[in-house]
Amino acid sequence: MRTSTAGRVGQYAALLGYLVFLAFPFLWLVSTAFKSPRELGSPHPTWIPRHPTLDNFRQAFDEQPLLRAAGNSLLAALAAAVIAVLIATPLAYVMARQRTRLAKAATGWVVVSQAFPLVLVIIPLFLVLKELRLINSLAGLVMVYVVWALPFALWMLVGYVRAVPGELEEAAAVDGAGRLRTLVSVTAPLLAPGIVATALFAFITAWNEFFFALVLLKTPEKQTLPVVLTHFIGAEGVADLGPLAAAAFLATLPSLIIFAIIQRRITGGMLAGAVKS
Repeated sequence: MRTSTAGRVGQYAALLGYLVFLAFPFLWLVSTAFKSPRELGSPHPTWIPRHPTLDNFRQAFDEQPLLRAAGNSLLAALAAAVIAVLIATPLAYVMARQRTRLAKAATGWVVVSQAFPLVLVIIPLFLVLKELRLINSLAGLVMVYVVWALPFALWMLVGYVRAVPGELEEAAAVDGAGRLRTLVSVTAPLLAPGIVATALFAFITAWNEFFFALVLLKTPEKQTLPVVLTHFIGAEGVADLGPLAAAAFLATLPSLIIFAIIQRRITGGMLAGAVKS
């Protein structure tokens, strides 16, 4: 009994330490966003601002076009998430139901593609987009985000499709439904939690992405929010800490709000993908 209690206490202590580790950067970011320049330069920093102020937020909006950049990020992330899910869902269905060599090879490609670093793929992607005249355009950036998110979306959705009992599809086939009708009317509704979870991860990945947007977008009017945040850092590497923290805090809000709204669907999607029929 003592051993069991000690083990449980150790587990809770480890979980608490992990939560503190994850929450510390965000809490410090929020604290910094509401501090005055005098507090930011103090040699004795505090968790809670002594004199909270909104000047950092006003200065951030005055210095950089945050709303325009957020609109670009939102458009690119939403388009990439929707297109990636629309492409990945039927492909995942085929890979999960057709146990052929081609399906196994496709699964292997999905796993191997996750090991490719960004630096390795940016040059061929840049050359392809240059030939298509999609450099410095949100359409080209969306195309890159879809290509980058597709393997992960496939990997997630294959597990969700395999969790759907095959007997349901056999019953639909007996009633005369074809493959496409079965996917749309029978399988897709059961995959809704997994599709939502996959789309959310694709959206957040595109929303936070920096490297592709930095390389492909040159015009300030088309830059995304992560790229615009770097403009708060001067040429000598000195950051305008207060406005930068305020802008970064605002940039994290969409992800937090989306997680809070559809948390149950995310949990259901993850559990569905982890269960085998």
